[in-house]
Amino acid sequence: MNVLIVGSGGREHAIAWSIKQNPKVEKIFCAPGNAGIGGIAECVPFKVDDIDGLVQFAYTNKIDLTIVGSETPLVNGIVDVFEKRRLKIFGPSKSAAQVEGSKMFLKHFLQRHNIPTAKYRTFNQSEFEKAKKYLVETEPPYVIKTDGLAAGKGVAICQTSAEAFNTLHEYFEEKVFGDAGNNIVIEEFMEGEEASVFAMCDGADYVLLSPAQDHKRIGDGDTGKNTGGMGAYAPAPVITNEIMDQVENEIIRPTLKGMKAEGYPYKGCLYVGLMVTKDGPKVVEFNCRLGDPETQVILPLIDSDPFDLFYACASGSIASYRLKLKKVSAVCVVVASKGYPDRYETGKEIKGLDSVKNDSMIFHAGTKKENGKFVTSGGRVLGIIAMEASLQNTIEKTYAAVKGISFDGAYYRTDIGMKGLTK
Repeated sequence: MNVLIVGSGGREHAIAWSIKQNPKVEKIFCAPGNAGIGGIAECVPFKVDDIDGLVQFAYTNKIDLTIVGSETPLVNGIVDVFEKRRLKIFGPSKSAAQVEGSKMFLKHFLQRHNIPTAKYRTFNQSEFEKAKKYLVETEPPYVIKTDGLAAGKGVAICQTSAEAFNTLHEYFEEKVFGDAGNNIVIEEFMEGEEASVFAMCDGADYVLLSPAQDHKRIGDGDTGKNTGGMGAYAPAPVITNEIMDQVENEIIRPTLKGMKAEGYPYKGCLYVGLMVTKDGPKVVEFNCRLGDPETQVILPLIDSDPFDLFYACASGSIASYRLKLKKVSAVCVVVASKGYPDRYETGKEIKGLDSVKNDSMIFHAGTKKENGKFVTSGGRVLGIIAMEASLQNTIEKTYAAVKGISFDGAYYRTDIGMKGLTK
């Protein structure tokens, strides 16, 4: 079979690596891909939002399955376009992808279906004063989110009303996130521990992958600015069997039932971002695709065939797929460019890629090749992954591999996975 992967990061590298293990997969293309992906797939120069170009490429090259990694094409309706051409594709329809494309849509949906989440209010750009008045009348801290996509960065946790007013100013007047910030959601702050659950769906049934925990903040101890994710580990012990049962019964099943009832059955990966509170798990966010960098730890933990899993979701046959998971831990540490998530330099030569042993992995995120050498081309550059029986040993093994990698300005957190040790 021929497979097309849409995206260019560590998530897409992990997807390509995982499906290449299936002997049925003859050729993998990735649009646009990166230098690391180029080692196992043919990178083709299409932007992820070039839906017309991608569908024509898939049709011309007899692509048997397209796997969409990034959220933008899903929110823009790539699945609808492919399915009209009778091309098999992994991901939700444009209507279903609103769970990530619009935070206002998601909050209203959760409220309609009595799915546990934080209390909230929504405001548009013309309601600046009304939003400020609401902040004055409620107690901090506040969580303020852009309604639209903001590359994982459109969330501000404000400890004071002054911080919150400044955030409103940035979103509504300075337009730091463009039109994505024209509408906002102000939520109550939830106390607890975050984790992610991944439901692989075919519109009727689903299977659950290993729960994971992402590390969004740039600094150790969850300090500093939000990023796209500085590392992850799985399985996350905060998601006990009891909590997973609650997540299924109170969140996943009502969501899939509600979406089907409202006319947009969910296919693809439903990423459930959770806060495990003293009152039980509550929804922080939904994403309409696999997470990054969580994908880099959850796919290596699949002991059955990952390609068949993607294909079953796209084909409506997930009920016949028998998921097997390895009984080990996986840790991913992201090595980023100095300055990320703000301004950073690129073009730095990456050294030590050959130092990582065969029993560890490197997934490229922001790399390209110049004059035969790998150089940096993004904020998040590499994900270093290892697996071991215990989480403690996995953390040690991952960081031993990380220390073999270097480039000018390389930065990484030193505490990825440590939360899990307390459990």
